[in-house]
Amino acid sequence: MATATKTKTQAPEEAISIKAPDFRFLEINIRGTAPLVVNRFSAKAIQMMRATQEAGSAAKSKKTREPKDFDALFENAKHVSNEGWEGIHAAAFRNGAISACRAIGYKMTHAKLAFMVMADGFDRVDGAPLVRLSEGVAEQWEAPVRNATGVVDLRCRPMYREWAAVLTIKYDAGMLSSNDMVNLISRVGLQVGIGEGRPDSKASAGLGFGLFEII
Repeated sequence: MATATKTKTQAPEEAISIKAPDFRFLEINIRGTAPLVVNRFSAKAIQMMRATQEAGSAAKSKKTREPKDFDALFENAKHVSNEGWEGIHAAAFRNGAISACRAIGYKMTHAKLAFMVMADGFDRVDGAPLVRLSEGVAEQWEAPVRNATGVVDLRCRPMYREWAAVLTIKYDAGMLSSNDMVNLISRVGLQVGIGEGRPDSKASAGLGFGLFEII
């Protein structure tokens, strides 16, 4: 008995069209409406961690508590560029803008590809990209904090009570408009914040630090 043979139909070819990247630049002037507190991981802390890891188990028996130099902690926590000016980690603004996308229903995975905050310079210690502070003088701020072990410790950080900066944003105009970017950065300043004690802090509800307005 003969059986019918099935013939496969070839799917029609689909034309693929990928637009050329359309990256543009936008400058946004901001001014702090709340104090800014920064905290760079110091070179000394990195060296101590490395020494402990290199020593292995022997490090536990030789562990001694050195006196805390609050002035040194204050200076080491600053972000200072190769040229000598003080700034903010550029990633703080980008991460804040990505986080703000939760409030508007824009996919955070898309936001990661849509824009970046350009660096004005780089940290002289760890090479981190920095946004330059156009205004602001750091003062020594001390606050008690509770460590992961539950022990209360006293921390010293640079605080800028009044501060300002100019952000240079590189964005994909095919994904976001310039008006979208301005509104997104505005939400960072009003809802998310940057630096230590910001409202959107991962470790706590924040202290209301790091907020700003567009001027």
